[in-house]
Amino acid sequence: MKEKNKGILCIICAAFFFALMNLFVKMSGDIPTLQKAFFRNVVAIFFSLALIIKNHVPFSGCKGNWHLVFLRSAFGTLGLIFNFYAIDHLNISDASMLNKLSPFFAILFSYFILKEKAKPYQLACVFAALCGTLFILKPGFMASSGSSHPFIPFPALIGLLSGMSAGLAYTLLRKAAGRGVPGNLIVFFFSVFSCLCSLPYCITAYTPMDLKQLLFLLLAGLAATGGQFSITAAYTYAPANELSVYDYSQIIFAGILGFVFLGEMPDILSYIGYVVIISASVVMFILRSRRDS
Repeated sequence: MKEKNKGILCIICAAFFFALMNLFVKMSGDIPTLQKAFFRNVVAIFFSLALIIKNHVPFSGCKGNWHLVFLRSAFGTLGLIFNFYAIDHLNISDASMLNKLSPFFAILFSYFILKEKAKPYQLACVFAALCGTLFILKPGFMASSGSSHPFIPFPALIGLLSGMSAGLAYTLLRKAAGRGVPGNLIVFFFSVFSCLCSLPYCITAYTPMDLKQLLFLLLAGLAATGGQFSITAAYTYAPANELSVYDYSQIIFAGILGFVFLGEMPDILSYIGYVVIISASVVMFILRSRRDS
């Protein structure tokens, strides 16, 4: 199998694992978002620490770049919490799509943080994706006349912020990695930071869970870890610009899982938004591939 095909297979596996994570998070039931985030990251801490020990990665690898690691962890944590909140209050396919806006936001943030100038076609695709987002957000002027919300529903706005926060976190991750910070350390400190942020809430306002809820949260952590391993493997086989478009298969997986296990069915406006955003990503992928060739 060609290296690129291996990368495609791995990125599709990662998309499936992250869709599973979203499903397990929602199936864990009425548990506070911060408590869900804590248990999801506890699992990730042990796996990332095991990799650090196995590969003999020194913690001094962050020297001189702690500010980037901290900021990446902070915005990554915000993105995670926002995403989990959106999952609890939206269809998991809608929440997944809003979170998958992160590559478009990364283009904008890269201009300010990495000093990378966006090409005209990239800006056009970002604009198209943001227009597609309106069909998922469903502001008052697009909703039915009987809608009680004049602007954007709060859960949808939080979902949009999850994609924005993730896009900023990925941009900071690229800058840290470009300065030689090992990826395993970045994941480890992100997981630790997220747990520390949610720990005070879990201690003071812990919501009792039954065995099934705890199992679903641990499965969410395992699925997220599987996604991290798969996406890391994918980028060892092929560069991101050759794989990014396949990451949108998560929306297909999320839609199928949501329908089968939760009986969720997005409305026609959401489907239109999916098509517009994925089309913008495909166009950007094709034009970038031609330019690189």
